[in-house]
Amino acid sequence: MKIAMAASEAAPFLKTGGLGDVMEALPQALAQIPKNEVSVFLPFYGAIKYDDRFEKEFLGYFDVPLAWRREYVGVFRLKSRKKKLKIYFIDNEHYFCRARVYGEPDDGERFAFFCKAVLAAMGFIGLQPDVIHCNDWQTALIPLLLRTEYHAAFPNTKSVFTIHNIEYQGKCGLNFNYDVLGLPASCDELLRFDDCTNFMKAAIVTADRVNTVSKTYCEELRYPYYAHGLSGVLASRGDAFSGITNGINMELFGPDKSTGLAQKYTPKTRKAGKAANKLALQRAVGLDEDPDCALAVMVTRLASHKGIDLLCYIGERLMQRRVQLLVIGTGEEKYEWFLQYLQDRFRGRAAACLEFDPQKANLAYAGADIYLMPSKSEPCGLSQIIAMRFGTVPVVNATGGLKDTVWPYDPSSEQGRGFTFQSYNADDFLAAIDRSLQLFYDEPEKWARLSEADMSIDSSWKLPAQEYMELYKKAIG
Repeated sequence: MKIAMAASEAAPFLKTGGLGDVMEALPQALAQIPKNEVSVFLPFYGAIKYDDRFEKEFLGYFDVPLAWRREYVGVFRLKSRKKKLKIYFIDNEHYFCRARVYGEPDDGERFAFFCKAVLAAMGFIGLQPDVIHCNDWQTALIPLLLRTEYHAAFPNTKSVFTIHNIEYQGKCGLNFNYDVLGLPASCDELLRFDDCTNFMKAAIVTADRVNTVSKTYCEELRYPYYAHGLSGVLASRGDAFSGITNGINMELFGPDKSTGLAQKYTPKTRKAGKAANKLALQRAVGLDEDPDCALAVMVTRLASHKGIDLLCYIGERLMQRRVQLLVIGTGEEKYEWFLQYLQDRFRGRAAACLEFDPQKANLAYAGADIYLMPSKSEPCGLSQIIAMRFGTVPVVNATGGLKDTVWPYDPSSEQGRGFTFQSYNADDFLAAIDRSLQLFYDEPEKWARLSEADMSIDSSWKLPAQEYMELYKKAIG
């Protein structure tokens, strides 16, 4: 199958969040399936263009129409020996050589251009994919363009649209079609939602298949509480809207492979490996060097939907337990202030690293005993999967992908992967932490078996890639 994938970011070229991780690993997994040919299209950001680590070749240029004007499109390709996976970059310095990836006043125009340029570039290089896989609002106009302006060029190509984060939908003014897209007036209603142009809504109603990144999140998005206004639109797609739970790159994330660790380890050497990394972590962040004290960590953006408000509410009560707490991340100032206060009041037992350091994050995954993830909503979540890969037991709110990946632990049967709470409530969160601490201190043998079992879970992209293949086949019909 010929698969084209379009996204606004992909590691290792450029990454701001989980989408970047997905767009690094999923294309590789799909390319390993026999008879597949995968092409990935990305914006040629200045951070990629002028990075000498990536060797690129120029394929040519042309222009595309944006309403009343035409814009330059350059096409570059990553030089690689991989014949079944090709990476293409869409060049336009005006749109993509900016100080920021997102958050520009003309983001709508930038990514509308990208959507048109991707399809035009496929025609330019002679690519006729069976399916185009679009990701989040930045590529959400491609399904509509496939049915309109580019239908003649790609009459048999189908589209799949994946929602990674429904909070960001690509909203612009009602005149956006007239000012930028230049599509027929009959498309206005497809683009319109809640008195504005909404890219994501257009993709939901025009893509051949729509999915999101976990099965539980798929069900949640049919309800207004989670869907940011789009519940009715998604519900209207019926069985054409589904969920596929993400994996992780197990070659990149793991205690035997990751960088920044004091000592690498496997399930067989878990005890010694985690002890060495805990000591190194405690020294690195200023916690008391106590090998027997439970160490709980969060590696997160400090935002309310990540559940950091719950942690702030129980912070002082949590410190009354025999536990150390480390939070790594940046975000809203009010949360940074509180975590700094907690560190100052409980010095040696609480620490806040108000920056994102990938090496320190790896050390935290490896050195911690408990991983806290009390998110209000979580499409899939990668941190809890990474934590389990390191043998760090998660405590999570049973929502979205957290519910799909962290099954509640039952001490009597020793089944499950971690500790969960069912309602977004600080007291329930604290109770779940207490259950984890009880097992850690009172039944260390069971805790060790739980940690080792979590390390042995296959969280690779092999199964999700097969599920995406089934989704593509349904789209093609």
